[in-house]
Amino acid sequence: MALVKKGSRLITVDGTTYRWRLRGRPTYDQGLVWSPLTYAVEHAEAPGTTLVITTNQPHPSNWFGTQGSPVLPTQVADSIRMALTAGWTPENPGSPFHLDQSAGFVSSH
Repeated sequence: MALVKKGSRLITVDGTTYRWRLRGRPTYDQGLVWSPLTYAVEHAEAPGTTLVITTNQPHPSNWFGTQGSPVLPTQVADSIRMALTAGWTPENPGSPFHLDQSAGFVSSH
């Protein structure tokens, strides 16, 4: 499943270009700050397996105004490198690869 290009950003990590995208509106659980922000990454030229990264911060558009930090390109690059080391194969088709970085997330629930 390819990412929607609208609202996505390109990033080059170690000579390979990827596309990443943050969901504009939070999911119900993210809106209530019950679950953390997630974003998706795929290979830009040959999308295969999508990488889904779970952060340790709330979605910036949550409904309670809980302060979150922006996702910076350096964080995205670090997460891509970590996922590649953990076995993510971005050009091969398959189920989404999940990288959980949510340690330290405090739910409002």
